[in-house]
Parts: sequence; structure tokens; C-alpha cells
Amino acid sequence: MSTYIPFESWEARQIADPQFSGIAQEMEPAYQLTRLRILHGLTQQQLAEMVGTKQLSIARLESGTVEPRISFLRKVAAALDSRVEIRIVPIPKGDDREVAHP
Repeated sequence: MSTYIPFESWEARQIADPQFSGIAQEMEPAYQLTRLRILHGLTQQQLAEMVGTKQLSIARLESGTVEPRISFLRKVAAALDSRVEIRIVPIPKGDDREVAHP
């Protein structure tokens, strides 16, 4: 018999783990979308139907393996009673992360 753990309790334990926290920061948009979907009590299939797409598209979005169009993100966010915000922030000197150039 499995025990139900509220999402908030699971999340609090995971965020305390430095390894999880680092990965969560790297995958922040995917993490937030997944979190919102779960908090709304939706499956990927249900969210896909609300957005007018396939479950696979939602799975790819949540896994962080694709770079979605902003228009698609807006549709998903609207279905989750949310909005998309985009920020451009300077990279501190000495930061070893790559800067993507067009």
C-alpha cells in the first residue's frame, strides 16, 4: 500500500537536497510548468487537451529537452491560470556558462 505525500511536502524535502536544487534551477521553466500542472491536479494528457496539443508535447516541455516557442508557452501558461515572464539578465564576469549566440 502506497502512502500519499502532499506535493508541498515532497517539494520541501527535494529543495533541501543541494543536488536536486541545482538541477531544478537549471530546469526552472520545465520544473515550474510541471509543478503548476500537478498543483492543478492535471495529467499531461489533460493539460495537452486543454492546450490543443499532444501529451508528448507536454512531456517534452516538462523534461526540458525542447526549446518551445513563446506562443506555445503562453497557451500552456494560460491553461494553468498563469503567465509567461521573460527576463534578460547580465552574466557575471567569470561565469563559465556558455552564452548562446545566434
